[in-house]
Amino acid sequence: MPTGIPPLDILLTKGHFIFAFDFGRYLAAASVTFAVVWLLRRTAMRARKIQAREATAADMRREFLQSLQSALVYVVGACFLIWGREVGLLHSVFGEGFGLGIDLLILAGIIIAHDAYFYWSHRFMHHPRLFKHFHRAHHRSITPTPWAAYSFAIPEAAVMFMFVPLWQFFVPTPGWVMFTWLNFQIIRNAMGHAGFEVFPRWWLDSPLTRWINTTVHHDLHHNGGFTTNYGLYFTWWDKWMGTEHAKYHEKFLEVTGRTQQIEAQAVGKVTA
Repeated sequence: MPTGIPPLDILLTKGHFIFAFDFGRYLAAASVTFAVVWLLRRTAMRARKIQAREATAADMRREFLQSLQSALVYVVGACFLIWGREVGLLHSVFGEGFGLGIDLLILAGIIIAHDAYFYWSHRFMHHPRLFKHFHRAHHRSITPTPWAAYSFAIPEAAVMFMFVPLWQFFVPTPGWVMFTWLNFQIIRNAMGHAGFEVFPRWWLDSPLTRWINTTVHHDLHHNGGFTTNYGLYFTWWDKWMGTEHAKYHEKFLEVTGRTQQIEAQAVGKVTA
């Protein structure tokens, strides 16, 4: 029976579908990333684990439950999004798009805009007056795992969600573009919390890739560098604003060089 409150009616009729989609994305990204790391740790790539400390079962359980809580926040927010589109407050995300070229420009735009939003909102949540209420829950993961991708307190989850209505207020976005971005961001989020570096050693030397974030970059933020490395997809905001960790390049080269040491040792044993 309708309640007469449109967002609540949407929640009651579509909430379970919205939850299945959003939490399903998290489960898929975190599970696959966790499985890939588990497999790589049974090869010479095991040396790419960034920290010596191991996350505990309690750590992962906390991350999972907080991510579940965040997904519920996103479900409520999505109901207001749907209502906002129905009454014309926000641009619709459905339709055939504007042609592949323009659609790809919109996709690039949403990724770049989200990275900027994440950098500044993330940095503001580190303000001493905000940190306790917004961001401390996420930083309980000193040795993060892929399950930390959505591990936020309720206020932080709300801040993370607010990018979507802000974007949809200004930019009409085809459904496939939103779908692609939503999946891209959760995959990159899970990778950033994997605690395991997969990018090649030359990554920071190439002008084509050195501006793309790595797992080491975000891991340094969790493991003591709380006032550095705020970026999500790219490193340029940290470079521009002087907030990149001073030892980022050194740490990346150290972590990615470990596999070469193991391989050299293995060759030495074979030839000895």
